Amino acid sequence: MATNTLTNHDTHAHDGHEHHDTGATTVFGFWIYLMSDLLIFGTLFATYAVLIPGVAGGPSGKDIFELPFVLWETALLLLSSFTYGMCVLAMNSGRVGQMKSWLLITFLLGAGFIGMELYEFHHLIVEGFGPDRSAFLSGFFALVGTHGLHVTFGLIWILVMLIQLSQKGITPVTRRRVLCLSLFWHFLDIVWICVFSFVYLMGAL
Repeated sequence: MATNTLTNHDTHAHDGHEHHDTGATTVFGFWIYLMSDLLIFGTLFATYAVLIPGVAGGPSGKDIFELPFVLWETALLLLSSFTYGMCVLAMNSGRVGQMKSWLLITFLLGAGFIGMELYEFHHLIVEGFGPDRSAFLSGFFALVGTHGLHVTFGLIWILVMLIQLSQKGITPVTRRRVLCLSLFWHFLDIVWICVFSFVYLMGAL
């Protein structure tokens, strides 16, 4: 009887250790992914910097960038980073209902950001300032569009997490996924601050 008890205890301890190792491996792997994404954005920033003078007789950033509009866009994304932080705090307190509420608010803010970005792209293209107009605009659309695509993936991920939290609640798996998404979302915020500073702010001067 004692032997069986010890065996069961060892089995549970081994399962717990294995689960912890799996979680640590997942988070480490996600950090590697973020580093690879950082290289992609670094390449896009470098490419854009080289292409800035290539306006080919078309508009420059000073002619097309509307800073008040982009400031509102930036505010939405930065606020979404705060609301996601509140989601993580709710998770640490075991409040799944508040988690879902903060996730939903984060989704709406992120969707508003994407909506404004799509409006900006549509407006530029209608005005004849699409990515095929000049090298400068090609670099602009590639950099900003890649960031927007990442935010869109993040929004899809948020929806998936809302479904999983509704079905399973807070489990080690959902907790790990929420934390990975947190890294991803805050990473996109940092990249956007660089985009705003380097592309819009410097381009409008």
